[in-house]
Amino acid sequence: MYIGSTDTRGLMHCMWEIIDNSVDEALAGHGTHITVILHADGSVEVRDEARGMPVDIEPRTGLSGVEVIHTKLHAGGKFGGGSYNATGGLHGVGASVVNALSSRLDVEVDRNGATWAMSFRRGVPGVFDGPGPEAGFTPDNRLRKVGRVAKAKTGSRTRYWPDRQIFLKDAKLSGTQLAARARQTSFLVPGLKITVDDRRVAGDEHVDVHLHEGGISEFAEYLSEGEPVTDVLRLQGSDRFTETVPMLDAAGAMTPTDVERDLDVDIALRWGSGYENKVSSFVNIIATPKGGTHVQGFERGLVRAFGKALENSRLLKAGEEVIKDDILEGLTAVVTVRLAEPQFEGQTKEVLGTPPVTRLVARVVEQELTEFLTTSKPALRPMARAVLEKAVGASRTRVAARVHKENQRRKNALESSSLPPKLADCRSNDLERTELFIVEGDSAMGTAKLARNSEFQALLPIRGKILNVQKASVADMLKNAECAAILQVVGAGSGRTCDPDQSRYGKIIFMADADSDGAHIRTLLATLFFTYMRPMIEAGRVYTAVPPLHRFELTNPKRGQEKYIYTYSEAEYQRKLAELTKRGVGFKEPQRYKGLGEMDADQLKETTMDPRHRQLRRITVEEGESLEQAIATFEKLMGNDVAPRKEFIVEGAYALDTERIDA
Repeated sequence: MYIGSTDTRGLMHCMWEIIDNSVDEALAGHGTHITVILHADGSVEVRDEARGMPVDIEPRTGLSGVEVIHTKLHAGGKFGGGSYNATGGLHGVGASVVNALSSRLDVEVDRNGATWAMSFRRGVPGVFDGPGPEAGFTPDNRLRKVGRVAKAKTGSRTRYWPDRQIFLKDAKLSGTQLAARARQTSFLVPGLKITVDDRRVAGDEHVDVHLHEGGISEFAEYLSEGEPVTDVLRLQGSDRFTETVPMLDAAGAMTPTDVERDLDVDIALRWGSGYENKVSSFVNIIATPKGGTHVQGFERGLVRAFGKALENSRLLKAGEEVIKDDILEGLTAVVTVRLAEPQFEGQTKEVLGTPPVTRLVARVVEQELTEFLTTSKPALRPMARAVLEKAVGASRTRVAARVHKENQRRKNALESSSLPPKLADCRSNDLERTELFIVEGDSAMGTAKLARNSEFQALLPIRGKILNVQKASVADMLKNAECAAILQVVGAGSGRTCDPDQSRYGKIIFMADADSDGAHIRTLLATLFFTYMRPMIEAGRVYTAVPPLHRFELTNPKRGQEKYIYTYSEAEYQRKLAELTKRGVGFKEPQRYKGLGEMDADQLKETTMDPRHRQLRRITVEEGESLEQAIATFEKLMGNDVAPRKEFIVEGAYALDTERIDA
């Protein structure tokens, strides 16, 4: 729950938690240098020169501050009057969660003229008798004094070994992601130097240093693309709000308490001549890639400011309006807010959830941006005018595109008679209900016609295997009868013009035999949709049906017991076979389906087409590494380059169980 997953993403999130603790100190004005070391043994070390973790005994628990920070949830090692206040919000869990997920974690703290040390194994404090996580371990929760330092020297050093019993074998730390995060943080905390020392590969060690004095203005400039329409603008402000949070009282009970919070808003933005927008948001330098209440407030403030500025500008004609998307066109923005103990939707901190932030950010943005857009300063007026004209132009382009799309839709409706004659359409036009089954072969098509619900289920048969569009040109794809028919029937367009909202059906379902040929056909169909109708996949509209592999027919079923039992995988078949045999249930020789055509209509309906009983697998792809991996996989398996595909097949052949080959 706290790190999101046990793959590379979760492994990286553990590192972010430890790094962010040091960055928090830098934000508070303590320490200007953080070093991150990736060791060859898979461990990660984070060093800072801040105040050092508390080493005194915390009175309520009787434990040292270092142990509280690393073993107690919601007991953040923050400093000041509320050093050890625990709240019900999502804060103070990072170090303790990383500790629990580490086979070894070592902490050293320079404070009070001494170096203090403590080690943990999977969250339990103790002493190791040697280096590395495999060394002997003796439980011991004493904070050890291991050296002396100058009284003025302070700082913390944390080194941990991720627990490989928890994380997947192929989970690896990403140097690219670490460099990007370090660069991003150095922009967000001006004057903070972050050194990344990668020692994982002997002979290929390298050190990267990130330091940016320009802050988020420099960050917005770095992220911007294309010719600028404006200089980088800075919108800044602060406000207060009251938040009710549960806090520990003297008796150790959680009591709702009203707390006054300070909110600092700092936004850098620049409009460029392009059409794409890029809004990067952060809370206390923690990236929130999925936005949250601060981004909602930013967008609300933008719309209000432009609305006020355009009222008296005479740029809009009667009946015209500018919406959020028009304003965001070509915008690059870095939205940062700082507040104590923000509420996140999950410990992975991708979405800010503190409700009052929306209102306060909107107020700051509206006030600051309105002042710029309505300025009378000669140096700023041309830029303000250019931004307003850009938004109005985007609005008119959007309206023109919508009119063109509506005209095209009417044209398509008039041409609906040209839909392929082999399409067995459904009667409903409700996009939420309708389904298009792309069916392998005419034999299965005949059975499917009898099995479907013609109210909302349409059928389109394809003959054999369609064209591999990964190798073919667009022209060849359009010339292919099967591919052209699919594009025409789906009706969402292709390439850049593909729009899931224009699809004639809510779900597109591949229905092919449960054999190697059927798998090949599903792969070819997936290649077509991924290459030319990717927005349909991203919208979650594309599925594969899961027909059964086996059928048990019970010879003497009891009352209320189904006569036919279907299994959908080899493992499920073996389990069901063992279960029926153990219970002494009689059954005929199990039937192994080779194809959809072997089922009668009732069987096909019950197992594969009826929404009440069927199984569907949704084909999905996400932005980021998942999308890049999907592109690389399609290119390897379906592209023109034969050598990588041959290597993939040869490698897979060694893992194949020859006993499973039906020959």
